[in-house]
Amino acid sequence: MGNRAVPEHYLDGYAEILAEVATTGRRLTRGEVHELRELGERAAREGLGLRQVIRAHLAAARTVWPDLPAAGDASGVRQVRVAAACVLAAAEQAVDALAEGYERAQLVAVRRDEAARREFIDDLLHGRSDLGDLSARAERFGLQLAHTHTVAVARGDQPHDDTDPLTRRVETALTTRFGPRRVLLTTKDARLVCVAPGHQPDVVEYFAEQARVALAMEGTTEHGCRVAIGRAHSGPGGVVQSYEEALSALELGDRLHLEPVVLRASELLVFPVLTRDRHAMSDLVRTVLGPLRGARGGAGELVRTLNAYFDSGCVSAEAARRLSLSVRAFTYRLERIEKLTGVDPSDSFQRYTLQTAVIGARLLGWPEQEL
Repeated sequence: MGNRAVPEHYLDGYAEILAEVATTGRRLTRGEVHELRELGERAAREGLGLRQVIRAHLAAARTVWPDLPAAGDASGVRQVRVAAACVLAAAEQAVDALAEGYERAQLVAVRRDEAARREFIDDLLHGRSDLGDLSARAERFGLQLAHTHTVAVARGDQPHDDTDPLTRRVETALTTRFGPRRVLLTTKDARLVCVAPGHQPDVVEYFAEQARVALAMEGTTEHGCRVAIGRAHSGPGGVVQSYEEALSALELGDRLHLEPVVLRASELLVFPVLTRDRHAMSDLVRTVLGPLRGARGGAGELVRTLNAYFDSGCVSAEAARRLSLSVRAFTYRLERIEKLTGVDPSDSFQRYTLQTAVIGARLLGWPEQEL
């Protein structure tokens, strides 16, 4: 855009207006300024460059110069200067009005594109549109929905949108690293969202790293920063499925207080299985861990002890360090748990039952919440 010649009708009456300005010394009228703004808007809509439009109007202003009064004496010189100043002031008004109209038309176009992009993203991530129509619209944004895609979601302490400097920083990093690949970076519900080809896992992994670094630079705490990566799925519905897996991974990370900053849905598949039958899980927690309520101070402290034990790979020394306890004090707690529950954490089969019950307690919020 911007290399086309400016049509002659864009300059209709302009030279005559400037000639009158040179003679009378008047400013452009409100109506004339309004028409120039509309002319700038029309130029933007018709694909003309603002530089060409302004150049054409300045060239028209030059045609007025030969008609300025001749400078015979000092009075004539002053008259020429006044007329020239009036013409230049009117040209300045004209250029300002043209630019204002042009920029206004561009802003409207940008907002229209942003609205269309936002509508597409909402439909893409929630599957609310006809799949054929969605696939056709996706081409405009660089996606081929017939292929497999993976969705990653990053969340920080602060909300983010498409205009946020952090969003632009991550987008620039992705573009610099991978070039013009079919990657869509956007935001949804104040989180960063990356939709990438499913056969290129390095893209979402790099997004996760860049998002983590950018959030840390912003001041996000280690606890507040979290990135989740869904699994690769094919078709338009695959984007929705991968996105929902990433959101579920974020929720699980919060509910279970998982330590990794980057969570992968493929590594968390056991948890949906465990929570599919809430009644059975509640029964397991009540049966296995319920006796811990008989401990002095309630079950909470002993459940935290078990969490630390399993999170540390069943290494008592590491678990004790995490809880700021001596190994002897920690071992005493394990013995107390075994005595109350009748389950031996050192026995591999019994340990599996106990650990499943502990995971269930995390998922259900027990013992803070009654089952």
